Parts: sequence; C-alpha cells; structure tokens
Amino acid sequence: GAPVAMPSVPPAAATAPDPATTTLAVLLIGPAGAGKTSVAKYWADHRRVPTAHISLDDVREWVRSGFADPQTGWNENSEAQYRLARRTCGFSARNFLANGISCILDDAVFPDRPVVGLGGWKRHVGPGLLPVVLLPGLDIVLERNAQRSGNRRLTDEEVARIHGRMAGWYGSGLPIIDNSQLDVPETARVLDEVLSRSIASPPAW
Repeated sequence: GAPVAMPSVPPAAATAPDPATTTLAVLLIGPAGAGKTSVAKYWADHRRVPTAHISLDDVREWVRSGFADPQTGWNENSEAQYRLARRTCGFSARNFLANGISCILDDAVFPDRPVVGLGGWKRHVGPGLLPVVLLPGLDIVLERNAQRSGNRRLTDEEVARIHGRMAGWYGSGLPIIDNSQLDVPETARVLDEVLSRSIASPPAW
C-alpha cells in the first residue's frame, strides 16, 4: 500500500529531452470543454513508449447506483466520491509507472479550491507529476459543451463560471496551452513541447 517511487527526472541536457521516449506522469487540467480527454487520448495513442490514459470523470462514473453528480450540488457525497476516484486514479498511475508505463491523467482542477486542487494529485501520484493547463477561450468551451450529452453536458452558466475560475492558473507558474485555434493533433504537439521544457526544468507547484 505504500506509494511507489516515481521515475527520476532526467537531468537537463544540451538538447531538449524527448518526452515521446520518456516515462512520464502528466496531469492535464482544464475546464469542461477544454478538450482534455480528446487530447489526452490522442497523446497517449501516438507515443513511442507504452502510455495509459486515466480520466477522473470516467473513474467517478464507475459508481452506478448512488452516483453523486456534482451538477446537482457539491456535497459530502460528491466530495467523497471525487476523493475516492482521485485516490483510485493515483494508485493506478503509480502502478503503471512502476511497470514502465507512462500515464496522462485529466481532471478539472481548480486553482482556488483545495478539495479539488493539485495537492491531492501530487500526494497520490508523486512529486514527479507534470501538470499542464489547457485553457481555450470561453466561446470555444461553450461550443464544445453544447455537443455533449448526458451528465457531461453543463449549463452555459456553469461552463462560464468554471472557465472564469480556471483563469486563476495564470500567474501560477504552471504551463498553459491556449488551444482555441488548435486541433487535437496540434495541441498534442504543443503539449510535447511544453513537457520537454518541464522535464528539463520542472515547474514549482
């Protein structure tokens, strides 16, 4: 049950490290409609080393009967299920990493809310976790949200509120990708560039 050590971060070299051949744990952060899951899946699919994709929303929805949907109100049940899903994701990530398989996780992490903040991810996955924020413009996330169905689709007001809170990541020191004008493959390419810099000089968070 003890945490599994993360692979050591390779030292900075004269040339930028190649994230495509390095065992990594990446946390992709962003509001609903940012494209986190699509980008994470594409990035994992096109790496040259074994890579797993873990979506916190998918794991939360493993609970069928008794699922506590945060859209109906954030309460002790939805918070407990969120924490449980995050621990489960962290355990899975450590297990994959211990067996030489990279991971990319995605979650709507808020900069101003400790319950759904970065601290839990760092505790459950390890200090080598590399967080990256996807933050397209509000019009883009509203458009993408409109294409969703079921409990993944939010009201426009909720999308705008979440997007506004995500702006708090500016000035945090975390790398931010504005993918408003980027398709999924282009965003994945920029993500590789950002990760190459983060491997060479890990962000303080």
